[in-house]
Amino acid sequence: MTPELTVLVLAALLQLVQFVLYAVPANLELGPGYTMSARDREPSRALSERTARLGRAFDNHFEALVLFGIAAGVLAISGQGNTLTAVCAWIYLAARIAYVPAYAMGLRPHRSIIWAVGLLATTVMLFAALF
Repeated sequence: MTPELTVLVLAALLQLVQFVLYAVPANLELGPGYTMSARDREPSRALSERTARLGRAFDNHFEALVLFGIAAGVLAISGQGNTLTAVCAWIYLAARIAYVPAYAMGLRPHRSIIWAVGLLATTVMLFAALF
């Protein structure tokens, strides 16, 4: 397996970890009556600030994972992966790992800088696939 695909699998596992980090406190805070419902209405109480942030970080990773998955997949299928793209893949993963606690703790502007590092690494990979 290419380094880029290895990181893609690890990033998917990170997404599962993020789900647990968000879902457990959300279920405790909202209760099973709401979390097991069809959620046709808004919850009767709001999530805590930290739990809401963990939910937004979880959603944000889904969005970032799409672009990273495209980059990793194209590089692997086309055989264009190289040292640069492998390093960028690992930078992406490191940034996404760092992003979770930075977002949960409300670190500004650190969270945005970490997010930008991950996006830049993905962008380099996408351009490497084109050239």
